Amino acid sequence: LPFGQYYGGWDTTPLFVILAGAYAERTNDRAFIDTLWPALQAAAGWVTTCAERHPAGLITYARGEASGLLNQGWKDSHDAVFHADGSTPAGPIALIEVQGYAYQAYRCMARLARWRDQREAARHWDERAEQLRQAVETHFWLDDRQFYALALDGEDRPCRVRASNAGHLLYTGLPYPSRGRAVARQLLAPAFNSGWGVRTLAREAAAFNPMSYHNGSVWPHDVALCAAGAASYGERDGAVQLLDGMFEAAVHFGMRLPELFCGFARAPGEAPIGYPVACLPQAWAAGSVFMLLQACLGLRLDARRHAVLIEQPRLPTGIDRLKIARLALGPQILDLVFQRTGARVVVTVEHQSGPQPAEVVLRL
Repeated sequence: LPFGQYYGGWDTTPLFVILAGAYAERTNDRAFIDTLWPALQAAAGWVTTCAERHPAGLITYARGEASGLLNQGWKDSHDAVFHADGSTPAGPIALIEVQGYAYQAYRCMARLARWRDQREAARHWDERAEQLRQAVETHFWLDDRQFYALALDGEDRPCRVRASNAGHLLYTGLPYPSRGRAVARQLLAPAFNSGWGVRTLAREAAAFNPMSYHNGSVWPHDVALCAAGAASYGERDGAVQLLDGMFEAAVHFGMRLPELFCGFARAPGEAPIGYPVACLPQAWAAGSVFMLLQACLGLRLDARRHAVLIEQPRLPTGIDRLKIARLALGPQILDLVFQRTGARVVVTVEHQSGPQPAEVVLRL
């Protein structure tokens, strides 16, 4: 209903905290964070209140009314969460990516509290984050599949399904390095990667259907989060592969990425299959382009340190020179040029203006 209030998204509250943390890192805008601080404390407090309902401190959801959404993550279709045999799990449900968002929100709160000289609060949020990390690694990891379960049901039984949700977990930085690398490699393999992008569901899943809304289709924003997560665990070349596929898909959609498209395997000479009612244009599909490129370039901005950090940069296939103009780091404005030189990519500052020159740190 237009302008109606509906509280059926359990990931939006921790994502609000994560966004504030990202804004602070990019801008060093202490005054604005101070104005937000009561709202950030309330949001993080809501997350911890939810966590305290579960013995292991996990974040769970269950609809309060029959008219509400059965599933309350970003994949909110009625059939988006299921057990390996295809059966619908009884709630409350603990989604894997929501645990990652909560973990990252706790970490952001710790950094912001430390920034505001609230050392005891920072210690509290760091402890919360580590407790949640241990709970996720204990309850969600499927050792025989070297992957994380899609969710836990109301009896804490794992939904032993490989889904792109685990790519969001990589983006939050929660998994142990060896597990993160194992998941990243699988997301880039054919069971997930259609050749155009990462499918929402691996092909062997009982509910897999490349024409479904959430169970086998390709969503650009989902691909971008998986690419960023995989790159953070060392799969920078994999991020390039995903950017290449997404760019080539965009060519067939008039250089606009749709909300989603079908997850059929790419075949020579064939275009990606559009999803009939997908929004085009669509905001988070448009935004995915920038996250994909950032994942390839290994680019991170830290306004508090007044530094531009670039780690193991890669350029998209077929592009040997790329310029990013008017990149803002707080009040400082930079023009960066990435240039392919043999097997390496070098970075130069073509121009910068502002009160204090930024340090550019390149790690090859």
